[in-house]
Amino acid sequence: MGLFSTTEKENSFVTQLKLQAEKTTGCVTFLEQHMDAISIDTIKENKALIDELIDIKMILMDDLQNTFITPIDREDIFHISVCLFGMAKYAQTTLEEIYLLDVKPDKFIREMVEKVKLETKEIFQAISRLMKNPRIAYDHVVNVTKLETRIDKTYREGIKELFENKENLVSNLQNILHLREVYRHISNMSDKAEAAAEALGMAVIKLS
Repeated sequence: MGLFSTTEKENSFVTQLKLQAEKTTGCVTFLEQHMDAISIDTIKENKALIDELIDIKMILMDDLQNTFITPIDREDIFHISVCLFGMAKYAQTTLEEIYLLDVKPDKFIREMVEKVKLETKEIFQAISRLMKNPRIAYDHVVNVTKLETRIDKTYREGIKELFENKENLVSNLQNILHLREVYRHISNMSDKAEAAAEALGMAVIKLS
């Protein structure tokens, strides 16, 4: 387990994770704000955000390789970083799918994306409080789990509504399948948030 120290290098890991969580929130917010009017330029603009996250992640991974003492376990830092980047990538691919499949965002897409954005904010708060207030950090971890449960419920409600009207299923099958694909991407994005929360929860236990 990482040692309790306040060196600049150790503090940098928490700082980098916070920055990554903040940028991930930005990617999901970008998706939420632009899903109704996506263009090639919109997708390029979001890819620039992803490129920033790649740089942050690469620096963090390089620091992990070069530093033995870390504020929390190296494995936990690694998993949190990877999961956050996975969320950002899913935000990007969701944006691309909505554009390529010409999907019109419905109430289920909007609700799920809004809750995923809240997940990223809870993760940021958990990372921010991890070292000084681990018990409060754990409250934020629990909030992510609750949000993931709600997103999963919304996902299942959306799938049910898509397929319960047999007449619409026959006449509008392509659009239904496209919507389901976008639902799935957003649900997977939330799964990454839950995985990040689990890694944070493990870090809290080790610090307690």
